[in-house]
Amino acid sequence: MKHNAEVQETRHDGLKWAVVVTLLVLAVVGNTYFADQALLYRVLGVVVLSVAAALVALTTTKGRELLELARSAKKEIQRVVWPSRQETVQTTAIVLVAVLVVGLVLWLIDTLLGWAMSSVIG
Repeated sequence: MKHNAEVQETRHDGLKWAVVVTLLVLAVVGNTYFADQALLYRVLGVVVLSVAAALVALTTTKGRELLELARSAKKEIQRVVWPSRQETVQTTAIVLVAVLVVGLVLWLIDTLLGWAMSSVIG
């Protein structure tokens, strides 16, 4: 019985995606058609139609999978052990010093090669 319900939902997904595309096309065409109206009204219209399209898209199979992925990502982020402020500052300082040293070495090599080429060329 569950399989039939999934097939039924999948069959309606195409219709839902058509509604999503239609709403987005209406937002773009409406924004162009009402170009002489105030920007605020056009922005509100585009936002309302985009939110409606997003809500319809979230009712599809792919939309529910996206929501589940977002929930899983949120749980995973909560499990991350973030570095302390001191660790962040120290790591940033190390990176900045390394970049400075590499930059100076590259500048020195470029200067020496330029001087050598000037000597060869004359």
